[in-house]
Amino acid sequence: MSQTVARAVSILGHPMLVLPLAVMAVAAMRGEASMVPSMAIGFGLFAAVVMAYSWLQVKRGRWGHVDASQRKERSTLNRFLLVALLLCTLLAVVRSWPHELVFGLGLSAALVAFALLTARWCKLSLHLAFVVFAALLLCSISWWAGAAALAFAATVAWSRLRLQRHVRRDLLAGAAAGAVAGTLWLLASPTGMG
Repeated sequence: MSQTVARAVSILGHPMLVLPLAVMAVAAMRGEASMVPSMAIGFGLFAAVVMAYSWLQVKRGRWGHVDASQRKERSTLNRFLLVALLLCTLLAVVRSWPHELVFGLGLSAALVAFALLTARWCKLSLHLAFVVFAALLLCSISWWAGAAALAFAATVAWSRLRLQRHVRRDLLAGAAAGAVAGTLWLLASPTGMG
């Protein structure tokens, strides 16, 4: 039973779900609800491209599963994600999207780059990094939303340990990286902490 719960929490805490939901919540709470549908489409397209890439890797026999669990698979996926996030950041700059969105995309790319750079020493948990990042984004709209999201982050950490996807060091590295990204975003945000 706990394995099933851990799997469900891990899915709910997936970076391509948790960070977009936090970004859209922040936009809605700040009176920018008109942006939410286009954000949802953009995030959905990004997720579809990543899933298509992962599926293609499995179909070609390069990966065993779309979750890219093996070290080489993870490295390939993270390089793909880094390029995709950098291209999205560039597009956001060219299209003059809101500063906070551009900066958030850049910070997301930085998290993936940091995971790649530290892969030799640690399997940094991007799940936890992005959940903590999202929690700090939610702090900008209310402290209780941020606190609830941080409690969820602790649950995601448990799930990653339970599923044996990470060890404590990986989770600490992920949480620290997400905290740095979220803090930088809060400092750059014109409205700061709510």
